[in-house]
Amino acid sequence: SPLLGTVQVWNRNVSYPVDAGRFIPEWELHAARPEYDPLENVNFRKSFPSIFPSPHGSSLRFLSQKADVFSAGDEIQPKSTEALGSEQVPQSSLELKNSKDDSGGSKVKPVVDHNEQFFSSLRKCTCPSDVLDLASESAVSLKHFTNCLTTTWRLLKTLSEDQQRYEKQLIFEHPVFVKLCQHLLRDARRMTRADLVFSLHAVVNLGVPQNTLLVQTLLRVCQEKLNQLDNRCISVLATTLAGLDKDKNVSALQAGLLDIFILQNLMKCMGKDAPVFLKKKLEMAVLKEIDHLTYINARRVFLGLVAMNYCSIPILNACSKKIQENIHDAQFWHLILILEACHNLQYRNVKLFSTVADYVNSSVCILDKKQIILFLSAFEILGFQPSELMGVFAEKVTADSEFLDLKSLLIVLRVYSRLNYLPKGFFETLQSCLNKYLPQISNTELLKAVYSLCILGYLPHRALDQLLQKESYEKLLPSGDLYKEKKEMMLRCVRTCMELDSPSFMKPEFVPTENFSSLVSLNLRKAREALLELLGDENMFRQNVQLLAFLFVPLSAFCLGTTHPQGKLAMKKRHLSKLGYHVILVRKFQEMTNEDAVEFLKGKIYSENASPTF
Repeated sequence: SPLLGTVQVWNRNVSYPVDAGRFIPEWELHAARPEYDPLENVNFRKSFPSIFPSPHGSSLRFLSQKADVFSAGDEIQPKSTEALGSEQVPQSSLELKNSKDDSGGSKVKPVVDHNEQFFSSLRKCTCPSDVLDLASESAVSLKHFTNCLTTTWRLLKTLSEDQQRYEKQLIFEHPVFVKLCQHLLRDARRMTRADLVFSLHAVVNLGVPQNTLLVQTLLRVCQEKLNQLDNRCISVLATTLAGLDKDKNVSALQAGLLDIFILQNLMKCMGKDAPVFLKKKLEMAVLKEIDHLTYINARRVFLGLVAMNYCSIPILNACSKKIQENIHDAQFWHLILILEACHNLQYRNVKLFSTVADYVNSSVCILDKKQIILFLSAFEILGFQPSELMGVFAEKVTADSEFLDLKSLLIVLRVYSRLNYLPKGFFETLQSCLNKYLPQISNTELLKAVYSLCILGYLPHRALDQLLQKESYEKLLPSGDLYKEKKEMMLRCVRTCMELDSPSFMKPEFVPTENFSSLVSLNLRKAREALLELLGDENMFRQNVQLLAFLFVPLSAFCLGTTHPQGKLAMKKRHLSKLGYHVILVRKFQEMTNEDAVEFLKGKIYSENASPTF
């Protein structure tokens, strides 16, 4: 027939991409025949050989790399014809009609009215046969063809099982159905993402065999456009794949559905306020195939979990391991985002932080100094001390400090102060930089800088003189200041450092002194009870006992993964030592039983070589 001849000629001149880099055994070239083939009608197969292959299967095989699997959701309702008809897509040449004018020329006539009329008629169809009849009369564009197929399936699924079997037979015998499938096969790559996914959903549910060239081509194009799909299309595609047998293209698409670009979108759509059970469901879907995560996927999972505000330790541990294994493929900004994500999720992984710090340290010669500052700031927020990186950076600043602007200087002071790290000679360099900015620095910035240096045990005299002028002090604490309490705390700390670290330094009277709280912590109450049980009499606290100071501190007071005290704790220990106390840092005291607490204090009090940290 003329139609058959046209299809055969067209089929010989169209090529499809295959994986040329891999030898394909002959047995792989044949698709498995499904148990039930609704297109077993011999006449139908004879009329459409290029789209529906022989029972031995198609000779075409698309290959794709294995990635992550994402499970399908519930059944998705297809788009309404109103929504489909309103989408903007590239116009087919069939949508433009040429008409000759009087001068013999031609002019292009838009067919907007025809589109409106077509979609209006499509909405009025009540059965699949009506849709196909309309397609034979009025469908002229790719948009028309795809809408006809999706509408055919929408109407078919509302019928009873007996009616569906009868209508399916009519559909497959209708000559226009072959034409619609031919247009889908020819123009698959020109479809919009929604038309592509909904067309695949329709042809599969209408009963077109999975091993046909049509279905396999649509699956392949879905792979190519996977990163362009929105959440609705992803849901429809996942539902469609759930009803298909496993083959190369189905497996590749299911794997691709866990590409973290998509996963991240799903997480963002869920948001922080999503129900916990939805977050757990997504967590289980990821964990199911967590071993197949790539580095890019792992990085995007971090960001996706931040979007959901959901800290999944198993997922984060697996992602951290993948990032560590591929650290040399990481870009600067990606690592910064990962560290920020760890902070937002309150996730601490010493191995991950150490790997990142070592990588940055090995790349310090090619990184900009301000990039290094960003890394140091990120580590400081996490409470992690990258000592080697801090030492290398301090050497760079000592050799050339001209690049330090005021903002960078304040960050560096904060980082080295909190993490309690100040290499030899570094203080002089920082003080010199600070003195350079004294004429232009604000009172609040000056307080932050002085506070950071005092924590480290260094008093910048010029900066202190400027800060403690009465005029500066009054401007520093205006009425209604939201940060007044924090500033007063910093000023009290500065005064304490002046009194204990440099007694000869003149202290202004208007600076507030330390205000000790009358509240007694649970640790102190427990320690008091243990001491009373140990000594028997409260008066024994002051008799024949060495000066011991027990500091009950949380783990967060130490640099992550170490017993190295952070800045404030190191300052307290330094001041108590100057007052003559032997300082013992106690961690996890509240977790001890009363008997263990007594034995612990007994060992520390009567031991000649008491360990400074427990």
